[in-house]
Amino acid sequence: MKKLLLVVLIVAGVGAAVWEKPQESAPVVANVQKPEVGFMAPSFTLTGLDNQTYKVEGKRSKPVVLNFWASWCGPCRMEAPDLQKIYEKYGGQIDMYGVNVTSSDSPEAAQAFVQSYKLTFPIPMDVSGSVSNRYLVQAFPTTYLIDTEGIVRKKIIGMIDAGTLELELRQLLNGNK
Repeated sequence: MKKLLLVVLIVAGVGAAVWEKPQESAPVVANVQKPEVGFMAPSFTLTGLDNQTYKVEGKRSKPVVLNFWASWCGPCRMEAPDLQKIYEKYGGQIDMYGVNVTSSDSPEAAQAFVQSYKLTFPIPMDVSGSVSNRYLVQAFPTTYLIDTEGIVRKKIIGMIDAGTLELELRQLLNGNK
């Protein structure tokens, strides 16, 4: 039993070393799409509640705040007013997308949520769940901050308040990665 435990610990240690090594040697991996800090954000195109097309794909003129949510999510309800405040203050400097994970929700519930909280930022609809799967969303809300080069700079799992999001956003806008 001790030998088995030792083998498990050694294998786990090697796995952890291999996992960490790419981030140690190269903090930015420009050609690899992965929903993790230092990697290119996975690209996607979705249609919004407003029937407009929204894309995240490589370099762009503004950083992106990408928030994955569902209407039944309590923390999403608590966070929605703060996201709207941030959008009202920084909307000219950022692209903010509130991606509704419609595969875990419904278009009607998403529309009611948006109206209830008077959200004015774009709401792309992830009907199939493919985008939330690519971003490895396991909890709602999950928010990504993506710089103008298309690199994920922050991944926030769970609710974020306006003050904390504003601090993170200012760092991103000032180029402090």
